[in-house]
Formats: sequence, structure tokens, C-alpha cells
Amino acid sequence: MAYCFARFVSWLCCLLPGCFCERLGIFLSALTWYLVPSRRREMAVNNARVCLGVDERRARQIVRDSWIRFGPMLFEVMRFPVLKARFLDLVEIEGGKYLREGLALGRGAVIATAHSGNWELMGGALSAAGFPIVGVAMRQKEAGFDRFINEYRRSVGMHITYKDNVREMFDKLKEGWAIGLLMDQDVGRREGIVVEWFGRPTNFVQGPAVLARYKNAPLLPGYIHRLPDGRHRIILHPPIFVARTKDKAADILKAMEEVGRVLEHHIRQYPEEWFWLHDRWKSLREEG
Repeated sequence: MAYCFARFVSWLCCLLPGCFCERLGIFLSALTWYLVPSRRREMAVNNARVCLGVDERRARQIVRDSWIRFGPMLFEVMRFPVLKARFLDLVEIEGGKYLREGLALGRGAVIATAHSGNWELMGGALSAAGFPIVGVAMRQKEAGFDRFINEYRRSVGMHITYKDNVREMFDKLKEGWAIGLLMDQDVGRREGIVVEWFGRPTNFVQGPAVLARYKNAPLLPGYIHRLPDGRHRIILHPPIFVARTKDKAADILKAMEEVGRVLEHHIRQYPEEWFWLHDRWKSLREEG
């Protein structure tokens, strides 16, 4: 039922003008903002205030705008069937040469990205530009929606694997693919590594650095930003090469610190585009 419903909504969205879908997405997101639990809203507002050094009023506006962007983003994904032929008109790529040169080394590449902007569009646009992209997905609780979203991801040219299929990620890296990893959410303390981020100890995933270190592959921080005219810009940063000394843990930590600095700079530039409602410091708070 979930799969059929999602396909029906997508079919309907593809019939409607894009500008109407965008306005509808903003309207629906603004309505659902009031359904977000107050505790979650206050947690996000406090994090934005502390991280960005803004007053509470500004922090509240940033968090609300961060939520409201999900409506237009969702409708954009639903309209993939009619948009995918125009991806390269809708999305400009800055720093594509870094990924092209990195892949030319023959060791694959790792793209460390975040829940900022329309990250679903990012993989499709890079695929449309000719880059071999592996999207690493989290398995959705609702099987029908999981099937739907992964069908749409594959339809725009990505190869999809689940985040627990580590063997396939290593195999694809060896075959010369670029592995796209979302790396900005909290993980269990046993899986993570503590990095100083926004002036606070923060638990980061290790996966991007671990993968890149395995094949001495370039690790590129990369994000997508929505432009004022409704188009998007992918920003790929110069590659990081993870050291391969005898101290593997130190090599990984150093690389993730560098990735974290790039992400922090991006969020400071476009704070409304990052997902503040995620409880980013939960694991360290509970540990303390």
C-alpha cells in the first residue's frame, strides 16, 4: 500500500507544474511544523543558538526554515521522472574536476556529504554528469517506501547499497566507483569517533575515512546548496588523502577532523539548509 500510494503521489506531482509543487510543499511543511514535538524543537533551537552564536529568535527562525525546506525537497524527489532529463540544467557542479581527477587515479573515491540541501538530488545530478555513484542508503522501516525511494534513486543512475553492506562498498571502491556517504548524524559511541565540531566534542562516523584509507582513495567533502532561482549547486571540495601510518586510529581521526571543518564551514554559510532537528549530540550527552 505504501509503495502504491507513493507512486500515485509521484504520478500526480509529475502532472502538476513545478512552481505549484514547490508552493504546496512550503505550505504543508509550515503546517506540520506545529506537529513537531516541542522538546525536539527546543533541542534544535538550543543547538543552533550555541553552534552559530545567534540569539534565540534567529535560532528559532533557522530551525523552522530548516524544517520547511523538506516540503519542496520531497516534491522534487517525487518529480524525478520528469526532472531527471534536465538534471544538468537544474544543478551546476562546482569542483567536478576534483572528483574526475580523483577517479582517474583508479582507486575509486569517497564523497562525504550531509543532510543539507536536497541530498537526494545530488547523487542523481552527479550520475547525470557521468560519474559512477554508489548511494549508501539506510533501510526504511516501511518496506513499500524503501522499495519506492530506492527505485527512484536507481532510476536516476545511482547504484544503491545499504549501509550495513560494507563488503559491497569496498568492492565498488575497488571497481572505481565513487561512494557517497551521509556522515553528519550521531551514531553509537562504539561505532563513532569524537571530533571537535562547532567548539564541542561531537561523535562522528568513521566510515568515510575508513573506506578512503583502505585503497588510498581521495576523500572529497561535498554538499548541495539551493540557489535563489530554485536551481541547485553541488560544491565538491579538494580531496583529502587519509594517511596510512601504523596508527590507523590517528589517521582516521585526523581525516575526519578535516572533513568536519569543511562541513562546519558549509553549515555556517547555509544554516537553514542543514537538518537541525536531528539530536546530533545525543550519544555524548547520554554517556556523560
